Amino acid sequence: MFALSPEMLVLLASAASIGFLHTLLGPDHYLPFVSMAVARRWPWRKILTITLLCGCGHILGSVLLGMFGIWARTEVGDLVFIEGWRGDLAAWLLFSFGLLYLAWGIRQAGRHEVHRHSATHPQWVIFIIFILGPCEPLIPILMYPAAKASMAGVLLVTAAFGAATLLTMLAVVTVSFYGLRKLYFPSMLRYSHALAGATISACGASMLFLGL
Repeated sequence: MFALSPEMLVLLASAASIGFLHTLLGPDHYLPFVSMAVARRWPWRKILTITLLCGCGHILGSVLLGMFGIWARTEVGDLVFIEGWRGDLAAWLLFSFGLLYLAWGIRQAGRHEVHRHSATHPQWVIFIIFILGPCEPLIPILMYPAAKASMAGVLLVTAAFGAATLLTMLAVVTVSFYGLRKLYFPSMLRYSHALAGATISACGASMLFLGL
């Protein structure tokens, strides 16, 4: 029977705390979903589904890399380098997508086409970006230390981090979504897509230049 050692209990508590803080302090984990949901009039169920899918993809990428590193006995520094490269790529993609969406939103506002949506589905662009984006603290701070105990420990720590991350994303998205909907005025609807693009690009810029 698997027994939780004091060290493992500390790791589990750390995993949940880090997952919560990592998500809360990273606006890219929730603002892109909220801004697009308000602009595109998504129902509550749709925004939560998209948030959950993107969150799972976000976590899964780092989990698979960490599992491979543990199995291959890769140095943690090498994985940190790869995660850093993935983070930079995701940030540039998010920043670029935000600028493109901003430009499209300004064009729509100029044409007074408030309710017209593009033929593409921007949520899938966000999903791809989230798969590329790493969970930076997961591998070096949690998975590798847990691997010194057992693989079961790795799974427990990963589950704790993942659950805290997803629950925080869903909670913040829900609160922000309903809060912003109340603040939107009819005169702002014309620029809702442009505002969404500006918000997304700002999230990308905060990752690139502020390290958030």
